[in-house]
Amino acid sequence: MFGGFKGILFILAVAVGFILHLYTQHIVGQLREEARSLVQFYAQMIARVAETESSADLSFLFDEIIQRTNFPLIQTDSDNNPVGWKEIGVDPGDYSPEARARVQKILEQMQREGEPVRINYSESQFGYLYYGDSKLIWQLQWVPYVQVGIIGFFILLGLLGSAQIRQSEQRHIWVGMAKETAHQLGTPISSLLGWLEILKSGPVKNRKQMIAEMEKDLARLGMVTNRFSQIGSKPDLQMMDPLPVLNSVIEYIQRRAPQSGKRVEIQSDLKPLPKTRLNPGLFQWAIENVMKNALDAMDKTQGEILLRAGQESDRRRIWIEIEDNGKGLDKSQSRKVFKPGYSTKKRGWGLGLSLARRIIKEYHDGRLFVKYTQPGRGLIMRIELKVPK
Repeated sequence: MFGGFKGILFILAVAVGFILHLYTQHIVGQLREEARSLVQFYAQMIARVAETESSADLSFLFDEIIQRTNFPLIQTDSDNNPVGWKEIGVDPGDYSPEARARVQKILEQMQREGEPVRINYSESQFGYLYYGDSKLIWQLQWVPYVQVGIIGFFILLGLLGSAQIRQSEQRHIWVGMAKETAHQLGTPISSLLGWLEILKSGPVKNRKQMIAEMEKDLARLGMVTNRFSQIGSKPDLQMMDPLPVLNSVIEYIQRRAPQSGKRVEIQSDLKPLPKTRLNPGLFQWAIENVMKNALDAMDKTQGEILLRAGQESDRRRIWIEIEDNGKGLDKSQSRKVFKPGYSTKKRGWGLGLSLARRIIKEYHDGRLFVKYTQPGRGLIMRIELKVPK
């Protein structure tokens, strides 16, 4: 549940919440220190006023200075009987028995929460000052929880959205795989059914040629079955020259091009390549999908598809490029072209390029990307594979 991207989001949310909590507690601590300093100052002033025995000065001190503070405060005598209060939800001018009873309950709560400031006068206890957190401190204490809640809410929305996208992609993949299976199996099966009808119709003149074609169809069926059996499992990679695979794909696409009803010329420019680790069946499937995508995207009366390959100057990688002069893609399409279910064709199910990228990236540790594209000027797909040392 917390692996990968989701784990990073969870750790980020916890880290942000922890930092906000520490910072908020630091500010709350400073505000509490300031509040206690003010209460201590007030206690000193009370002691000095008591020395002058001026009740007017004491009333002025409480009304004009202390009453302007914004935190709860209760002043008591030496026996802890309330004699003044503010910011506790009780009218400071109400000294009725009911009001005093309410103040007494609040005082008991303050006694449990913190130590009061003593008011000393002539080496004797004059009274106490009880105080509590202001509304600002209370609000600050809730800030990190609110912020973490908001962050968590948006992370949850993101995860739910991601889950919906994945489910949608999975649906497209399953539907696409089913259609791709039917398509891959359909061509050789239809061909075999055609040959079977010819056999039923009577004696066959070119029996050897027909048997050879049937063997090709059966080999194609075996290859398709082998391809699908390897999807989702660890493929068997072999050290081999990629050129034979590329040449077989060119031959296959050349046979298929006339069936598309388009005039497309298939060309190649293949330089000698070093051996690399390949699964021939899956690698051939990936190249086929990219070239079929180029064939399907062709909108010119005279189309051209060029398959070229070479090796980087540092000899660490080989590259394969499939270039066409078709309709090309705009920027938004080039960013989405490898997503399962995305297709620019009316009848496409958007799996070919997605499957090809997965084969190249996950099974061959390579890259498949759009090297160049422009609407109306074609497309260049590039594959890069590492050369083992």
